[in-house]
Amino acid sequence: MDGIININKPAGFTSHDVVAKLRGILKTKKIGHTGTLDPDAVGVLPICVGKATKVADMLTATEKEYIAEMTLGSKTDTQDASGTVLATAPVTVEEDDIRKVLESFLGEGQQIPPMYSAIKQDGKKLYELARKGIEVERQPRPITIYGIEFLWFHPEEKKCKFRVACSKGTYIRTLCQDIGDALGCFAHMSALCRSQSGRFYLDDAYTLDAIASMVEAENFSFLTPVDKVFEELPPLYLSKRKADLMCHGVQVRTPGICEGTVYRIYRESGEFLSISLAQDGMLKMQKTFY
Repeated sequence: MDGIININKPAGFTSHDVVAKLRGILKTKKIGHTGTLDPDAVGVLPICVGKATKVADMLTATEKEYIAEMTLGSKTDTQDASGTVLATAPVTVEEDDIRKVLESFLGEGQQIPPMYSAIKQDGKKLYELARKGIEVERQPRPITIYGIEFLWFHPEEKKCKFRVACSKGTYIRTLCQDIGDALGCFAHMSALCRSQSGRFYLDDAYTLDAIASMVEAENFSFLTPVDKVFEELPPLYLSKRKADLMCHGVQVRTPGICEGTVYRIYRESGEFLSISLAQDGMLKMQKTFY
């Protein structure tokens, strides 16, 4: 069983919980997620099964889109609604103020990762230190906000919702806190949904219950084939002899290939073998899937 499953992660589950649940449903051990979502967050969580685990790092590095709700007027130690309130302030901002501040975060920037995160420092995860009441200095990390869209503001509830497209490694909790600081009234994230991760979208995501029902019915259409991740690359089909040579680690000379182009490599039978770079008339394997 090989492929990628676009899971709609439910609230209350960690990413590891989802992996454990799917191990039981699919009865397979070779499975992993492509980047954590906070337990309270919901939405797109691509899961790699079998040979697809080889592309997990590539899926993690893709652009993400989130729909976030933030509550204005208070800051918490976890930067979300699960934490302890550290400070409060009156909320006097209006919709136009929020729109302008959101737009100011567009483009490349720096973000200090939160203490409540799985980032390791000196061999220890930050959240383990945070739970002991220890706070350490963190270095800012580069992030990019590709797009940010105001959705609504409810002044009586002090809540605002926005959509954001961002680079790998962007903490939306931290973004909410930074937005609150820029508004001068504090803020924390009160809800989060990941609506897109690379080529995977929320509208196409499956619940765990749906996967269980489909497996029981022997319907495995929820699996996205591994080669779909590389759809933008041109396909190249090799004869049995050349495919066998490639599978034994031999660089194959192939007439007509375009220098510097990365290809999806298949056997004549249609079996997906690798992604390979055309270099000096040879195919140099970059990642294998056989």
